[in-house]
Amino acid sequence: MTTKKYKILVMRYRFIGDTVLTVPFLRNLRNAYPNAQIDLMVAPVSGEIIDQCPYVDNFIYFDTTKKHRYENKDGEEKKNFFDYVKILRKEKYDKAYVLKRSLSSAFLAFAAGIKERIGFNTEGRGFLLTKRVPYVQERHEIDCFLDVLKADGIDVKDNYLENWVTQEESDFVKNVMQQKGVKFDTPIVIIHATSGNRKKEWAKENWAKIITWLSNEKNVQVVFNGAKNDAQTYEEIISLINEPLKITPINFCGCFNLRQTLAFTKQCSLIAGCDSGNLHIAASADIPVVGIYGPMNTTKWGAYCKNAVILKTNLPCQPCGLKKKCKRNYQCIKDISVNQVQEAIQQFIV
Repeated sequence: MTTKKYKILVMRYRFIGDTVLTVPFLRNLRNAYPNAQIDLMVAPVSGEIIDQCPYVDNFIYFDTTKKHRYENKDGEEKKNFFDYVKILRKEKYDKAYVLKRSLSSAFLAFAAGIKERIGFNTEGRGFLLTKRVPYVQERHEIDCFLDVLKADGIDVKDNYLENWVTQEESDFVKNVMQQKGVKFDTPIVIIHATSGNRKKEWAKENWAKIITWLSNEKNVQVVFNGAKNDAQTYEEIISLINEPLKITPINFCGCFNLRQTLAFTKQCSLIAGCDSGNLHIAASADIPVVGIYGPMNTTKWGAYCKNAVILKTNLPCQPCGLKKKCKRNYQCIKDISVNQVQEAIQQFIV
């Protein structure tokens, strides 16, 4: 007689950064359930960033059909909510960890008939959960995820980020970088000036000054990376530079998919950028991060690695979380100076 395998579903779909931050949860869950089937429900684009994660058996790609700058995947057939109810019901999961905080995610686990449903007691959805966990705003999202395991009686051993690339991905990225003229005998610094929300972005004029300083005074190879539609932003930044550069920046926007972006990041010495998923990718790749933050709560969303510098101001309205109209015209970001960013970078690039 065959014994049924214990099956666990983890739900955290949407957004690249949030997906990266689930890895410590998944590692500790796997330690607690070494023989269980652990499946992860993720978004169709952002989920790719951890699809080499050894702690997950299967990925279920949940396409919410909602518009987001970096979350649209062309050519994929859209499913509705109840299609996913049927998919999950068929799997007959024993337990679901609902790390997404929405009412609909808890209802999905409930409608799928999953007996145990553990998640955050948010958005009035507690009645849909069998175990409700307080969500603490002044706590990093990684540690909030781990709170869910602790509430379920699971011992948490660590909370560090990690990520994985294949040799094929690494070789492909190195080849593209060499073809575009990157020399690996000088520091390579990613400047990431774009974000999924434009209100988080630092002034282009400031980035132009940082790039000039890195190229002409620090002898650094500056590189750009992002979606194809980010390329124009970097062209605008370069157009603001009024002096010759010793080392010409190289634009890789549109060259790499999300998996290759991770491999690309691992080849670099540092990333300096505004609040975005790319800072979380860099933290998971264990390269130094210099992050420029404004409206968001850095205690919760700051880059999570030992070599991270979080640059922010301390206005009385911070953090607003972009939940109301800004009366200060985003002074929280504007008050971060070029000199502050240079000093932060110099901790890692001598």
